[in-house]
Amino acid sequence: MPHTASVATSAATCSATEWAARIELAACYRVFARMGWTELIFNHITLRVPDEPAHFLINPFGLHYSEVRASNLVKIDTAGNAVGPTRHRVNPAGFVIHSAIHQGIGEAHCVMHTHTTAGMAVACTRAGLTMSNFYAVNLANQVAYHDFEGVTTSLEEGPRLVRSFGTHKAMILRSHGLISHGRTVAEAFVWLWTLNRACEIQVATASMGSEILPIPDSAWQDPARAGLQFSAQNAQAVFDAMRRQVDASDPGYAT
Repeated sequence: MPHTASVATSAATCSATEWAARIELAACYRVFARMGWTELIFNHITLRVPDEPAHFLINPFGLHYSEVRASNLVKIDTAGNAVGPTRHRVNPAGFVIHSAIHQGIGEAHCVMHTHTTAGMAVACTRAGLTMSNFYAVNLANQVAYHDFEGVTTSLEEGPRLVRSFGTHKAMILRSHGLISHGRTVAEAFVWLWTLNRACEIQVATASMGSEILPIPDSAWQDPARAGLQFSAQNAQAVFDAMRRQVDASDPGYAT
């Protein structure tokens, strides 16, 4: 089906705040694509529409992350129905996971989910994330877990996902992958990046077959250290830097 004005969203057909959110979310999809955090046409990053708490933006099902643009993001309601004209459909599994978190956690304006190799590998181990490297220590007592219940298509799992998250910003979905949420795209991104990086180092270290150097409990059990690197200012600076990389080579996402 050709892309026509009747089914496209643009700066002229939505509020200025929504269009800005669309551009930022589309940029995030391109950042993920650059980092290899893609899974063919699957997985999702969602963002609550500013001033519309019952609506959020999600990627069109069937497009690679590198094809996502501000104009083709789909606005849906909490029942998974498209709000406004669109020629794209939405993946039901993406709706179930993300909608549950958006609805159940007030601060979850952005939700990100990945199936990276390192993240899934750690998710498949009984121990989960271990306090065995710098990045893991930064996440001490900050990561939640949710037991695997199969492909997430049942609405009944939603409340259990929310309960598993609790007050945490990052979670390991056992045997499945990683997920984070934040008050902003930048905040959710930094939590997910840090968790994925910790998983990468853990997997790489385990592959060496050598004894893992223990980290003293005193280095990660101090509550005063928790989350210091996740300030709003630092998170935004990180995401802005990544977005500039995309802007330099692939600015089409903003259309």
